[in-house]
Amino acid sequence: MTPLALLLTAWSSIGGNRLRTGLTLLGIIIGVAAVISLMSIGRGAQESIRQQFESLGSDLLFINPGSPFERGELTLDDAFALVDPVYAPSIARVAPEVTEFGAVAYRDIETFGQVSGVTAEFAQVRNFEVAIGEFISPAHVLNRKNVAVLGSRIAENLFGDRNPVGAEVAIEGIRFTVIGVLMSKGANSFGIEDEQVFVPLTTAFYRLIGGRTSRGDIPVDAINMQAMSGLTDEAEREATTVLRLRHEITEADDFSINTQQSVIDALSESIGTLTLFLGSVAGISLLVGGIGIMNIMLVSVTERTREIGIRKALGARRRDILAQFVTEAVLLSMGGGLIGVATGAAVSRVLNELELLGGELTTVFSGDIAALALGVSAGIGLFFGIYPAVQAARLHPIEALRHE
Repeated sequence: MTPLALLLTAWSSIGGNRLRTGLTLLGIIIGVAAVISLMSIGRGAQESIRQQFESLGSDLLFINPGSPFERGELTLDDAFALVDPVYAPSIARVAPEVTEFGAVAYRDIETFGQVSGVTAEFAQVRNFEVAIGEFISPAHVLNRKNVAVLGSRIAENLFGDRNPVGAEVAIEGIRFTVIGVLMSKGANSFGIEDEQVFVPLTTAFYRLIGGRTSRGDIPVDAINMQAMSGLTDEAEREATTVLRLRHEITEADDFSINTQQSVIDALSESIGTLTLFLGSVAGISLLVGGIGIMNIMLVSVTERTREIGIRKALGARRRDILAQFVTEAVLLSMGGGLIGVATGAAVSRVLNELELLGGELTTVFSGDIAALALGVSAGIGLFFGIYPAVQAARLHPIEALRHE
């Protein structure tokens, strides 16, 4: 039989029982749609992470105290030492940071957020923009001023639509004058960035946190660095050398340095693994759909035994019968796969930018996901269609003609 004749015969056979065919297709449709939807959500999560880190700034490095092998401390002097054009020429800016969570109140309204003590360079390093007022200046840090810059959500919670610049808020019971409000990070935010309050690092240390290191230095929770354009690796090596010298390290580092790209890669890999796992779980429904195809094809062979006998008596070869039933199985799976791809794409579009748990869900539908789903559905149709096809091809024509 020619390929066209095979397709027409298969189409005619499938259309003979539309209800049964529709129920069989349903399993494949649900499986393909589920795989595409979950993989689109996973791709969207990876894209969202990339956008979130790009919103932080470019060429960033994050230094944290301690490592898997050593417990360590970072100090304000460590941060100052990294701003050295001789020993660290690849480092453009350094922004130390101390953080704690606390209550922020305005009159009888109270909210909670992360209070961060920072220097003037923090806004440039972490790509924060001021919507109203100004950010913390070197003079504020030097003079330990009680001034605060509010994240957009904190400002909204406390002041609503009013301009808070010039008002006084209480942070852990201590009065601070609001000098600015930051632009919202919105959908690109990790959720906490709009709920932060920034105060001068020196003010945070002397009036909110306190406590010195074992050597009597001012501790910091993290040091944010911005490398010269394209010199992230060089900046990481220079920072490592400077800190090892300052901490008099001869063995394992007592600090860890992570680049922006390494964090993105690690999170993307984790989400990619989770997406693959969820896609595999959704793929179980494809297997169920494949079993449904095998079931309908076995029933079809039984019902059409006499037809098979007539075809063989008229000269149909064994491979013709085999090809006919395999074609029917693949046609079923591919038809379900195509409808499933369309359904999955529609679900992906509906879920995109959907408000979920206080944030927006991002989905990314791409051609390779659709091609993978179609390929898997075709493979399942072929795999589960071979056994019924072989059973049909093995029928003896005389016994088949005797079948009632």
